Amino acid sequence: MSLAALAPAPTDSVAAKVTELAGQVSASRLNCFHQCRLKFFFRYVAQIQRPTSGALHVGKIVHAVLQAWNLARWRQEPKTLEDFQGVFEHEWSHPESPVKWKDDESDQKATAWKATETYLRESPIPQDEKPLGVEVRAEMDLVHPGFPKLVGVLDLVRPGGLIVDFKTTGTTPQAERTIHQNELQLTCYGLLYREATGEREIGFELHHLVKLKTPKVVVVPVKPVTPVQEKRFYRAVESYLDGLERRDFVPSPGMGCLSCEYFGECRKWQGDAQRFEERKAA
Repeated sequence: MSLAALAPAPTDSVAAKVTELAGQVSASRLNCFHQCRLKFFFRYVAQIQRPTSGALHVGKIVHAVLQAWNLARWRQEPKTLEDFQGVFEHEWSHPESPVKWKDDESDQKATAWKATETYLRESPIPQDEKPLGVEVRAEMDLVHPGFPKLVGVLDLVRPGGLIVDFKTTGTTPQAERTIHQNELQLTCYGLLYREATGEREIGFELHHLVKLKTPKVVVVPVKPVTPVQEKRFYRAVESYLDGLERRDFVPSPGMGCLSCEYFGECRKWQGDAQRFEERKAA
């Protein structure tokens, strides 16, 4: 990509995209924005497309199989392990976009299925338990004036209002760190659940499919959203809106940079000269 391609987008184009982004927010957008604002710019404002990483592809495939498993239980349709392996094979061979593999694809495929099979055999969720909801799409207008609409998709809602989110990982999760890393996402889900049902969630479960030589399932229970977490969430949204208004798209160098799909663009970034000139003129 040339340096010219990294020049600031035309003002009208950026303004229109920023207005759109300020009108609707999700946990993934908030997390990306607060992780690195320049990465957010490349992904959501400039909309630079990148091949799907191998890890993300694996996550999507595992998610699709577990969705099929949950839907089968919700519909009370008997399914075999071979049925779900068929879903796995079909989804693996029909990716939504090209996949960039760092390691051997066949090895990654075998590891992914082994972890999925382990979960289906050892899931802490009873086979005969009927879900309250599967892939629940929800939205709500945030209560503060001028705040955006919040949208999200809940992987699974168990009886009583227990919200489950599925994760794939190559290392055994540490509970406190995992809860901290996922706080913003789970707060979004809790608020959406309350808006949709008029009831309070009884808690969350993070179900990790750990892709080790001998795969295992690790469940991290999380308590319901607290008033303090709600305040933290709204402050994060406020910061998001302020940053969009200021066009505050700057890099946040750190350990995650080397695995970032926009590393090349970030290294070529020349600073937002257009924004600097606007401030001088004002």
